[in-house]
Amino acid sequence: EVAYVTCTYRETCIDQPDFLATVDLNPRSPYYCQVIHRLPMPNLKDELHSSGWSAGCVCFDNITTKRNKLILPCLISSRIYVVDVGSQCRAPKLCKMIEPVDVFWKCNKGYLGVPHSLPNGDILIANMGDPAGNGKGGFIVLDGETFELKGNWENECEAPPTGYDFWYQPRHNVLISSAGLVPKRAGRGFNPDDLKKGVFGRRLNVWNLSCRTLTQCFDLGEDSLPLSVKFLHNPDAAEGYVSCALSGIIYRFYKAYTWSVEEAIQIPAKDVSGWILPKMPAFTADMVISLDDKYLYLSNWLHGDIRQYEISKTCKPRLVGQVFVGGSILRGGPVTVCRDEELKCQPEPLVIKCKRVYGGPCKMQLSLDGKRLYVTNSFYSTWDKQFYPNVVREGSVMLQIDVDTEKGGLTVNKNFLVDFGKEPNGPCLAHAIRFPCGDSTSDILA
Repeated sequence: EVAYVTCTYRETCIDQPDFLATVDLNPRSPYYCQVIHRLPMPNLKDELHSSGWSAGCVCFDNITTKRNKLILPCLISSRIYVVDVGSQCRAPKLCKMIEPVDVFWKCNKGYLGVPHSLPNGDILIANMGDPAGNGKGGFIVLDGETFELKGNWENECEAPPTGYDFWYQPRHNVLISSAGLVPKRAGRGFNPDDLKKGVFGRRLNVWNLSCRTLTQCFDLGEDSLPLSVKFLHNPDAAEGYVSCALSGIIYRFYKAYTWSVEEAIQIPAKDVSGWILPKMPAFTADMVISLDDKYLYLSNWLHGDIRQYEISKTCKPRLVGQVFVGGSILRGGPVTVCRDEELKCQPEPLVIKCKRVYGGPCKMQLSLDGKRLYVTNSFYSTWDKQFYPNVVREGSVMLQIDVDTEKGGLTVNKNFLVDFGKEPNGPCLAHAIRFPCGDSTSDILA
């Protein structure tokens, strides 16, 4: 009935702290699709980004795990907040804070990405760089009970060049992580001159989960930028997918005798004019797999569409649903599509409740029954400002996509709109979404 959404004021010219928004999702509530509570952080310009539960690795036959604490690592400040949502689910409160200096000195890490809880109860947080903003992958560990910073997870000599997201499968003793980008270069915005210079990651890393050692690496291509990585939810399944934002390729990884990768989906770039490059990549910012492992969802932040693929019947995903909710190729905008392998014409702008939706779909979250897909449209404040200045001026939105779970198909719910442009302190940028009852990107079944 509620969702927790990370919100930032960084790059908006509004000198206010980031906050965790509690959104009412109950259609019968008088506060439906409204922010009913705001938990401001005690510092400025943290860039709240990803979020994760302190308990999320659960037994396959008992998924009634308690989610009392929400972990909020900060992308820019490298601070870590722990939020108590168990005492009052509709009014969370801050219960612990780990300062950046502790992360810097103890781990020599910074620019924190995605958190997940481990089978032993500890919390693992991926990082993108070192304290100076140079590229440095790997993970830091928090104690699952005290939330004290324990140190690095991997051996120092095995830290990858970059990092961002990860997922693991306990029954196969494996953790797989994606690459991300170099913070101090890409953190200033997207610069075409950074291409072919190692700024955008290219590796998929395979780790031994119990030994914490790097066992395999796959090169997915220069400037491919692997971001989102997900295993199937079936704890016996030795396969999953990784989405590459800049190349538009989604790879399937699987285990035979050793781990292998194969191309599963390719979203072609569009030939355009009036944009920063002559070819516009889809920029697949997020990926979600339904709990029954039937559908895979992709959000294409630049092209503006959300896609639904059926993945349960064969190893080759089949497109069964697609909906445009913004993007950079809309009809009447500054970009003209000169050649498109998929569309016959440029999509129309989206208007919900008399509000024009700017930006492109980014972070997604799927309800446990698979019927409601929620999406926000902020990727990262600096890039938002560069590609979608209207989002920075007018604030993010959160949308609901209704899902046909039988035959496939996506429809924008025109009755649901969370307008973060109406916040009391001014428009803000919204990113990660979590549900207190569990969601499709939290629970890892052991």
